[in-house]
Amino acid sequence: MKLYSNEFAADPHAAYRRMRSDHGPLVPVEVAPEVPATLIIDYRTALDVLTDAVHFSADPSVWEQNVPEGCPVPWAMRWRPDASRTAGEEHARYRNAVTGSLDRIDLHTLRDTVERTALSLINGFCVAGSADLLSQYAIPLTVRVLEEVLGFPPEVRQNAYTAMMSLRDAADAASAEASHRTLAAAMLEVISAKRAAPAADVASWLVQHPARLSETELVQQMASLYTTGAEPTWNLIAVTVLLLVTDERFGGELLGGALSTRDAIDEVLFTDPPTANSCVRYPNQPQIVGNVWLPQHQPVLIGLAACNNDPAAVAGERQGNRSHLAWGAGPHTCPAQSVAMVIVQEALDQLLDALPEIRLSVPADELEWLPSSFHRAPAAVPVTFPASPPLAFV
Repeated sequence: MKLYSNEFAADPHAAYRRMRSDHGPLVPVEVAPEVPATLIIDYRTALDVLTDAVHFSADPSVWEQNVPEGCPVPWAMRWRPDASRTAGEEHARYRNAVTGSLDRIDLHTLRDTVERTALSLINGFCVAGSADLLSQYAIPLTVRVLEEVLGFPPEVRQNAYTAMMSLRDAADAASAEASHRTLAAAMLEVISAKRAAPAADVASWLVQHPARLSETELVQQMASLYTTGAEPTWNLIAVTVLLLVTDERFGGELLGGALSTRDAIDEVLFTDPPTANSCVRYPNQPQIVGNVWLPQHQPVLIGLAACNNDPAAVAGERQGNRSHLAWGAGPHTCPAQSVAMVIVQEALDQLLDALPEIRLSVPADELEWLPSSFHRAPAAVPVTFPASPPLAFV
């Protein structure tokens, strides 16, 4: 199965069902042309792998060194000196610096930032009676809020955003490298600015952290926080909007107060998490898992969406149940989930308060989904609603 194909993007859950029937809990897949991996679609097996740092490493360096020259290794799988692509003491050092900085974010201030940004964006399209809530709301809101929280000076923001989007859409290794160099240069500007004038933001706290990260390490942590924090967050907003406007359970009960936006977000994290296949691990030695032979240092991908919907693990009511794997598990669990949840929930609450009668402007089955081995990403979220005057800022 080619996870990067349009066929997979159009109906991943049908693909997961076929995988389960044809292969069982571990499935041979391609994440890019000529880049094979093993995809785990069994919840218990995935949890075992994610929490086993002795036998499975997040460090791809040995595998990457042996990939044939010219093989299009996705940027998301390449080694870099940050908390997501290292192991052991190196990972612990980066992780402590990142979590220590993220934990200093004032979530009340963050909520105010999201509210202010949301109102500004809504005022840009509320009088029109229609919008693409991905490009006109979810993406700019997420990016602007992250830029503020991370501490980007205004003069850096456009270059950073352009580089991130170019890196995401890079067609080949050369394009990806060029985009990453541009992104790294922007992050270096951020770090330099915070050394000169520290403030209450993540970049300043990373610079000041007792781990004493080098300039290169600081740049990589910032680039990782920006890129891995942005796309999943805006996709979670977008896909939750789709759920709210297409699923009668949420549309009706939300208006009646029975279900909250948090319930809708949790439903998406279970059924269609924005990072659908991720948490790549590499066996430290050859081993058998679920009757499948896993070669040493070869990539093992966790099918987070498939595992969350594993028939052997899913039982009972999901409302209030947060046992999904959307944030990962084990020593590499997403350290920014509380920040992401504030952004997503406040963005949705502000949107629904301002425009409660949102409707899709095309049939749900005509929506286009971007092909990706890793992300569950709509190409657009076109909606209509009764036109309304701009909102007043409090």
